[in-house]
Amino acid sequence: MATTVTPEPLTALSRWYLYAIHGYFCEVMFTAAWEFVVNCNWKFPGVTSVWALFIYGTCILIVERMYLCLKDRCNVLLRCIIYTLWTYFWEFGTGFLLRQFNACPWDYSEFKYNFMGLITAEYAVPWFCASFIVERLVIRNTLRLRFDEVAESGQAEERLDRGGGGRGGRRGRGARAGATSANGYVKVD
Repeated sequence: MATTVTPEPLTALSRWYLYAIHGYFCEVMFTAAWEFVVNCNWKFPGVTSVWALFIYGTCILIVERMYLCLKDRCNVLLRCIIYTLWTYFWEFGTGFLLRQFNACPWDYSEFKYNFMGLITAEYAVPWFCASFIVERLVIRNTLRLRFDEVAESGQAEERLDRGGGGRGGRRGRGARAGATSANGYVKVD
């Protein structure tokens, strides 16, 4: 009798990595859009710093913990306000630390409502919207991901050839009904 293995949730490090890449990508896209809106630059040059990987990955991982603690206690509007306040605190703290080493990649000194050039009130609405998107799309879907033991596409195809999967068969080892598998990740519905 074969033993079935239930796909495991992603580790904190795996989730951190996904959050870091998400934040990094969004930073590049935001700066490209900003450059277009402000300077009408059709090249859409998006920029960021490698520090953004650590900053966004850690920030969103902490927001994930907040989400898990707050989801049954308060509505999404209040949660997003809390996330936005946290984002300001995190941006100020990491910016202040990086500035000590002349490594802070942003400077909001030209904004009217900035504080020490590290945070600016003008970004309250974008941070709030980003918080909503992070909770509703990124965190909730990342928490649904499971890592399947069969990660190599060749192994999965071999199982299909041997009748270990495919139509009517299991999708991944121990995968639940309604789950889909691709590249070793199982998304549980």
